[in-house]
Amino acid sequence: MKQIFSLCFLIVGLISVANAQIITIKDKETQMPIELVTLISGKNNTFTSTNAKGQADISAFKGEEKIEIRRVGYKSEIKSYEEIEKMGFEVLLNASLTQFDEVVVSATRWGQISKNIPSKITVISAKDMAWYNPQTTADLLGASGEVFIQKSQQGGGSPMIRGFATNRLLYTVDGVRMNSAIFRAGNIQNVISLDPFAIENTEVFFGPGSIIYGSDAIGGVMSFQTLTPQLSLTEKPLITGKAVSRYSSANGEISNHFDVNIGGKKWASVTSITYSQFGDLKMGKNGTDKYLKNYYVSRMDGTDRVVENPNPRVQNPTGYSQMNLMQKVRFSPNKKWEIQYGFHYSETSDYARYDRLIETQTNGLPVSAVWNYGPQIWIMNNLTVTHKGNNKIYDRMTIRLTQQYFEESRIDRRFNNSRLRTLLEKVQAYSANFDFEKSIGKHKFYYGAEYLLNDVNSIGTAVDIRNGNPILVPDRYPASKWNSYAIYSNYQYFISDNLLMQAGARFNTFGVQSDFTRHLSFYPFDFTNSTTQNSATTASLGFVYTPADSWKISANASTGFRAPNVDDIGKIFDFVNGEVIVPNTSLKAEYAYNGEIGISKILGSIVKIDATAFYTHLDGAMVRRSFQVSGKDSIIYNGIKSKVYAIQNAAFATIYGFNVGIEIKLPTGFSLSSRYNYQLGKEEMDNKNINRSRHAAPAFGTTQVSYQKDKLFMQFYAMYSAEVSYDNLNEEERQKPVIYASNSEGKPYSPSWYTLNFKAMHQFHQQISVSVGIENITDQRYRPYSSGLVAPGRNFIISLKANF
Repeated sequence: MKQIFSLCFLIVGLISVANAQIITIKDKETQMPIELVTLISGKNNTFTSTNAKGQADISAFKGEEKIEIRRVGYKSEIKSYEEIEKMGFEVLLNASLTQFDEVVVSATRWGQISKNIPSKITVISAKDMAWYNPQTTADLLGASGEVFIQKSQQGGGSPMIRGFATNRLLYTVDGVRMNSAIFRAGNIQNVISLDPFAIENTEVFFGPGSIIYGSDAIGGVMSFQTLTPQLSLTEKPLITGKAVSRYSSANGEISNHFDVNIGGKKWASVTSITYSQFGDLKMGKNGTDKYLKNYYVSRMDGTDRVVENPNPRVQNPTGYSQMNLMQKVRFSPNKKWEIQYGFHYSETSDYARYDRLIETQTNGLPVSAVWNYGPQIWIMNNLTVTHKGNNKIYDRMTIRLTQQYFEESRIDRRFNNSRLRTLLEKVQAYSANFDFEKSIGKHKFYYGAEYLLNDVNSIGTAVDIRNGNPILVPDRYPASKWNSYAIYSNYQYFISDNLLMQAGARFNTFGVQSDFTRHLSFYPFDFTNSTTQNSATTASLGFVYTPADSWKISANASTGFRAPNVDDIGKIFDFVNGEVIVPNTSLKAEYAYNGEIGISKILGSIVKIDATAFYTHLDGAMVRRSFQVSGKDSIIYNGIKSKVYAIQNAAFATIYGFNVGIEIKLPTGFSLSSRYNYQLGKEEMDNKNINRSRHAAPAFGTTQVSYQKDKLFMQFYAMYSAEVSYDNLNEEERQKPVIYASNSEGKPYSPSWYTLNFKAMHQFHQQISVSVGIENITDQRYRPYSSGLVAPGRNFIISLKANF
């Protein structure tokens, strides 16, 4: 074995490397190097991107007559190799707001020009991220103005896209699925596990993405690409990095981040570490008094007591802390092979579920004394192997082998009750993806296979806080294994220079095996094990018509699905006192049928207008319905006789809406942009009534006026959301009056709101920049739709970044 390894390393060491030809790409106005510029040659399927110094090796492009140079926020250029050579291998790009030809990867996991994709995709670049300066990745998505964010607590953020949320949206990290088998229909906060400082690019793919990503990709896909190790293009090691420190006044946030890249010609490493401390969040002063937090619970002398909050605008308790680590290693032995290993680690402290801590009993006392999420832990080990084959089977191939670990827990105790309960969930998730790309003339094929396995372990424990004695409680889930196998393909055909067709299909089998043995002492089940196995087939067909470079007209029809997971099949919990949900092993996948049209137009390189309209029908939706256990419609749960319900494929939903945006480049460095989103949904409720969709956010958007001159960037912007009246409030939301304002009749509703904000950033030196901002200048007190947490009041932000 040692001889084999020695031979392998000897072969690698003898690989000859052609003399590199380095191109440098800079911003024409600031003369600053531009990172992550993509250079593409379709003729030989050659692709590369610039490093932190704006440099890339283009020796593989020699002789090419058409090299496309693209970067979000800059006007694209098309040059021949000879032209670049005559320019001294230095290219200057002009900043531009008006474009729709950036390179994206979320549609097929391969780099594609967005104007060739019939689906809507929004890109949030590293430059945007630095400008938004978000506290969490949920805030990053919300800052785009196209994703609505719900928060039940400060340690959270549940995106809503096109009327869907939670387990009907998909998250990917470096091309790897992040959704686990316990993603639930209730609001989730897994997206905060991602470190925004370690993200170099984010894409939001709107609509069903099940062809490539499988289950859960119904409303959309949020694709996050983290920092990539950069190789040196010379004999000298490439050492780059940054350090960032930020303070925010609304919650006393202090965040510190550091990352460093060390690259040789074949080996490279990037290390990233972030630690953030968030205090209790302070709301604004101008708004309804109903949102004020007038009390908190403290245990004194063995008794829970209601204590007056000295500052009712401070949401106590909402503070928490978080640590993120990332380590990546890249090895490129030659021009054809590349291997990357990535390690991610994220852990939060305990954090309170604020919306549960403001619930009160009929006597006015709090329902809960304690309701916390325990530390949320996410670990990922990811090995990626890429090969440029240029053979009959594929031009490029990528293999991703991944192991992830998820840990989350719920810790609760009712007011003046001695039982402290902890429900701990651990998930080991394994995945293998094999993706291939092949071009044959005007035909492009993107195809692959996928295997997923989730091993779910759930443990319920409780203790009597008076004496420390253990109390038996049921687990939240049965011990379970969830698996999925799939094959898929996307096909692109350039019918003409102006018309493109894209079609795709996926076949997926999935199953759940559960062991209920630990539940038998609590519930009268007539089974100990269950097995569910089923399949789903999805397809898509889309067209893109570009009558001129300044036009894009698209139409797309697609289907998506969500396979039942362990949370659907095996979870046992009381959603209302006296009513309990029990397992149903007969669940099938729910399907979404989507159609959309889009149009984009650039007017004279000054104005860009884009609009997308969509309609989605969800069939066989998994909802609560009456059920029986061993022929009985009620069981004893938590000491209470409870009516039995189960999740069943028994409902439907329809969502339609539109998204419209405008960008205008004004004289003397000014620009104006605005985005507006409208969605309206109806769904069949548990009682079979037709009601407004719970996850269809009210109309919302953002409008921005920006100014950029040399190394100074300033922006004044507004964010806003429409009202949801009582009549338009979902029935389930009406049962949560504590989180809503009251109308003139005393009924719950979600008021409209707006914030006015200002931010500025100045690049004092090539290595040092300072950002300052004031969010919610008018100190509005508002609560975004469906959120338990009141939004921050006036918030002063200062951030210092040093690059090296």
